[in-house]
Amino acid sequence: MLRRQHVLLNPIKSEASTMNFLDQPPSFLFFTGKGGVGKTSLACATAVHLADRGKKVLLVSTDPASNVAQVFELPVGHTVTPIDGVPGLAALEIDPQIAAERYRERIVGPVRGVLPDSVVKSIEEQLSGACTTEIAAFDEFTALLTDPAVVGAYDHIVFDTAPTGHTIRLLQLPGAWSGFLESGQGDASCLGPLAGLEKQRTCYKAAVDALADASRTRLILVARAQGSTLREANRTHEELAAIGLTQQYLVINGVLSTADAQGDALAIAIERRERAALTGIPTALRVVPTDAVPLKPFNLVGLAALRRLFDDTAVTTEQATAHFDEPQAPALVSLVDDMEREGRGLILLMGKGGVGKTTLAAAIAVELASRGHAVHLTTSDPAAHLCETLAGTIPELTVSRIDPHAETERYRQTVLATKGRDMDQAGRALLEEDLRSPCTEEIAVFQAFSRLLGEAATKFVVMDTAPTGHTLLLLDATGAYHQEVARQTSATSDFSTPLMQLQDAQHTKVVIVTLAEPTPVLEATGLQQDLRRAGIEPWAWVINNSLALAHPVAPLLRQRAAVELAQIEAVSTEHATRWAAVPLQAEEPVGIEQLQSLARR
Repeated sequence: MLRRQHVLLNPIKSEASTMNFLDQPPSFLFFTGKGGVGKTSLACATAVHLADRGKKVLLVSTDPASNVAQVFELPVGHTVTPIDGVPGLAALEIDPQIAAERYRERIVGPVRGVLPDSVVKSIEEQLSGACTTEIAAFDEFTALLTDPAVVGAYDHIVFDTAPTGHTIRLLQLPGAWSGFLESGQGDASCLGPLAGLEKQRTCYKAAVDALADASRTRLILVARAQGSTLREANRTHEELAAIGLTQQYLVINGVLSTADAQGDALAIAIERRERAALTGIPTALRVVPTDAVPLKPFNLVGLAALRRLFDDTAVTTEQATAHFDEPQAPALVSLVDDMEREGRGLILLMGKGGVGKTTLAAAIAVELASRGHAVHLTTSDPAAHLCETLAGTIPELTVSRIDPHAETERYRQTVLATKGRDMDQAGRALLEEDLRSPCTEEIAVFQAFSRLLGEAATKFVVMDTAPTGHTLLLLDATGAYHQEVARQTSATSDFSTPLMQLQDAQHTKVVIVTLAEPTPVLEATGLQQDLRRAGIEPWAWVINNSLALAHPVAPLLRQRAAVELAQIEAVSTEHATRWAAVPLQAEEPVGIEQLQSLARR
């Protein structure tokens, strides 16, 4: 019988042996949750913990923007890599692009040289989109759940997943594709990808069975002691339970204890805010076995730090009283001043999950609207909560969300009303079947994104994007569309594509958001490189929630503030040509007034 901890009565547990989610772990452990809650740290620490106890463990990242390699401080790629210093532990990062290339070659390779070149080229074009990338990635993911050679080689496979919305999509895909294949496909806009799926029908069914088997699979919902992440965890809990994944545990990560908050107004405010969030934990989560991991004074990078994550680490007096010079940084309002001079355009906030893109997007939009500009604030993040952040209205500001389900239904109805208008009953039935393909969502979301790009020609459009990996897949779709338009258009014709608008500095300002921590900064640096390869030059960086700028007094917070300095220096001198920083706020920045205050600090 598992011990059930009542997190509200005893929120801090320090010994790994008393952690509910580590009690008699099954073969598969999935860590999921809103971006930035510490899934990777907990997954890596869990993998090390199990391997240190003699188990053979494979750690797998399914996040398109994986940072497992950064946590372990060694290269980890698309092949199984032993982790130095941890006998029995290996890691693997599923690279969507490599997976897609392998998937394409499995389909195209056997017919190359057999079929006419024009037919082979047509197949390759059908396999060039983001839909193929998604299929290929989950194809490898399902193999890890079902391949006897892989499963038999390890006692445990620990999955570090992408942020919640993308993970739920991943976990639903085997069932979605199995159902789609069961019902047959029509003339299939994703006919190329489906050519490989048909052969995997048995594998997908086995994956669904493994995921739903509580004796083999455990899901660990990771959250912070914050209302938004706990609500997200609750939604995830309900959505995963609805598809049969019921063996769930909850871990509240990075909790500041009452003892660590003494004598510091900032720390006391944070501790009270966290306690209030835990008091209001959603009812459905109260019955889920729950653990809490205390906030640590160090960055979770390297084996030594990972092995200390589940231990109670005290802050020494020497560490706490060490002097450091508080950095000087431009305020967010300085960037808004520069944005205002253009009078309109797309402001695209990008970065790792959990760095505060939603809050900063809302703050920028509110500040521009308060100056009399027409502003459209929107999000492509399935887990974003713009209305909750705004908690009010302001003249000149409109708010929307790219809802994948709504956009997909709109796209389906448009296609049925146009392409299907003159079809007979049988043809229309085939078209409707084709439009039930999971690939349809990709097309629909891309069209919604394209509409926003057009709107930015006459007003400010501030967009809070999904976490990095998912956003790059969206940009990949714009690149594929650009290539197709360019291929079909003569060299002398004038045309404009979404990618060209993103590359136009007069039209689009990409703002990279990060925290002053090694992993977010490394991921932001990688994002900048990816954008530059696509011909998109980032306009500015913002360091959010900086403790070093918040004047902490509590020993633990001062220690965390001191380790930020190297990252702030790297951003300001190496990575960004224009930047700003926002201090950690004593009160959660929710509501119009708080957002205006945040922008102007």
